[in-house]
Amino acid sequence: MAGAQSAVNRAGRALLGITIATVLAAGIVVAAASMWFRNAVYVDRTLPAQQTDVVIPRGATFSQVVDALQQKRVLQSPLAFRLLARLRHVDAEVKAGEYRFPAHQTSDAILQRLVRGEQFAVWVTIPEGWTAREIARALADRALGDTAAYDRVFLRSRGIELGGVRTPNLEGYLFPSTYLVPIDDSPERVASILVDQFRRELPPDARARAQALGRTVPEVVTIASLVEREGKVDEDRPLIASVIYNRLRLGMPLEVDASIEYTFPEHHDVITKRDLQTDSPYNTYRHTGLPPTPIANPGKASLDAAFRPAKTDYLYYVAKPDGHSAFAKTLQEHNANVERYLK
Repeated sequence: MAGAQSAVNRAGRALLGITIATVLAAGIVVAAASMWFRNAVYVDRTLPAQQTDVVIPRGATFSQVVDALQQKRVLQSPLAFRLLARLRHVDAEVKAGEYRFPAHQTSDAILQRLVRGEQFAVWVTIPEGWTAREIARALADRALGDTAAYDRVFLRSRGIELGGVRTPNLEGYLFPSTYLVPIDDSPERVASILVDQFRRELPPDARARAQALGRTVPEVVTIASLVEREGKVDEDRPLIASVIYNRLRLGMPLEVDASIEYTFPEHHDVITKRDLQTDSPYNTYRHTGLPPTPIANPGKASLDAAFRPAKTDYLYYVAKPDGHSAFAKTLQEHNANVERYLK
């Protein structure tokens, strides 16, 4: 009986010893992990070894953010960086853009900069068909400068040399796309970025094509801007361009509603009879020929349509409820389309 009790006591002491050893070992592991984490996040400044720029794409997941940082050798420990973001519940709050990290930053400092959005450059999307004034407001809204300064550069400074012709301003030549714009760039520099992209998107034989159409390159861009604002479906754009060229050839007023809208500070959803009487060179109901400048900044599809219009006898078109257009050769056909789709 005494021997059995002694065996139980020995087993108990052994179990207690194992438990204590396990707890101590676990404590050592936790302490070591804590020290590692603290060092990796708050102390270690080994990386980046030098000033480093990193681009965070729009829509990037946090894993993609970490990958981008790791590829640029900004993070000492990607694992510690992930843990820090999850502990703070900020792994979904990183702002896209281009960041410039000074040398020897802690992971904590890097994460804070990403979450606060302290970018060196920001992403800006310019949709097709926006006017220069709309682009100016969008850039100002992204804290990239003052609206008035952009208006001055876009609309009141010298234009560009295009196909041997100087344009009046930059309306129509600020190409719609998504750009990574440095926050310290001047309005002049931003304008240069957009215009350079426009030049890249022009057909390489733009001047020859314009001459074949009996137009200058800026005139074809103006036609592209009309196509951009009038068309909703890309497959219709060459047909709309053909209507414009056919009317110009016959000396008919273009009667483009979008040109009326350009006269006003804000686009009108509905053109009124009073609007049609507006005394403006952009009123293509009262004046034949093209407006003096583009009325918007056309995208690639509209530029292609204007430089490569379809060959048709169409003189009219009307928008259908599905976004496509119905085309007609005669006024009688056009009136039938209006009756069918607009009434």
